Amino acid sequence: MYCFKGDIREGSTFDGVYYPLFFVFFIVFMSIPLLEKLAVKWNFVDKPTERKKHKHPIPLLGGVGIFLGFMIGYLVFVRPINYQSLAIIIASVLVLGIGLIDDWYKTLGKEFPALPRLMVHILAAWMVFSAGIVFYGFTNPFTQQYIVLPYIIQLILSIMWIVGVTTVINWSDGIDGLAGILSAIAGATLYVAALAKGQSDSALLSALLVGASLGFLRYNRHPARIFMGDSGANFLGFILAIVALSGAFKQATLVSLSIPVLALGVPIFDNLIVVLKRFSRGESIYKADATQIHHRLISSGLNPKQTVAFISLMSVCFSLLSIIILLLNI
Repeated sequence: MYCFKGDIREGSTFDGVYYPLFFVFFIVFMSIPLLEKLAVKWNFVDKPTERKKHKHPIPLLGGVGIFLGFMIGYLVFVRPINYQSLAIIIASVLVLGIGLIDDWYKTLGKEFPALPRLMVHILAAWMVFSAGIVFYGFTNPFTQQYIVLPYIIQLILSIMWIVGVTTVINWSDGIDGLAGILSAIAGATLYVAALAKGQSDSALLSALLVGASLGFLRYNRHPARIFMGDSGANFLGFILAIVALSGAFKQATLVSLSIPVLALGVPIFDNLIVVLKRFSRGESIYKADATQIHHRLISSGLNPKQTVAFISLMSVCFSLLSIIILLLNI
């Protein structure tokens, strides 16, 4: 397993992880204005439509800035760069790449088919699974015996988790600043959980992700100057899923299993309801509509800033609940 330079003990504050966070924040913060100009120059912009709220073309290269900041931090602070690290990097490039193709279709006023995107996400998930980022099993709460799942079940559950989290973060990117703040809150929660359990690998990934999300939010809060696009939202979701598998899911007790689910509670539960509704109507689960919570809150009369604040508060409450549960069981 990869690790930060040095180890952490269970319960440590691990101050060293703050350096990667601020390092990545600075890179993303400084790179976004340049990417904004390049997107305008290349006409890589999201044009207004009847479904979209913005009235002017918005640059779509924010995801590249998030990716670059995270990956530069990853290469600087991760030791050693081994097979698992390379798998994460290559899989992340695939997720970013298919997202950029999706965003490019949007610049042309077209919709990219869901199937190729899904297949690439499955391939990326399989790559990190093959490198050892796996949901191996769980602890029986009655006997405290660790139950190792059959390989095929490990494969299915791990890929479903990675693809699912990647998708729900992307679907949450429907209003200025929302996907970024939800990712930052979830990343911070997983960071605290990693500190409590002495998991340096998970703590480092969480810190890098939080830094990248916060660095981007300065430019994406309403009214947004730039969008992260599918490339950025999918990448953030992909990394969050990996953080959970390499950290909280590793111990696989009822408590540890609940932490990432609650940390990602708002996008998971909201989009699970959306999928069930679409499925019950016989519609494609990838059909674009206005059934997510942020659309419903906007329709109820809240403005974009109020909507993001309300959903963020919900996410913080879920995260605090997960941390309380964790601390009560340490």
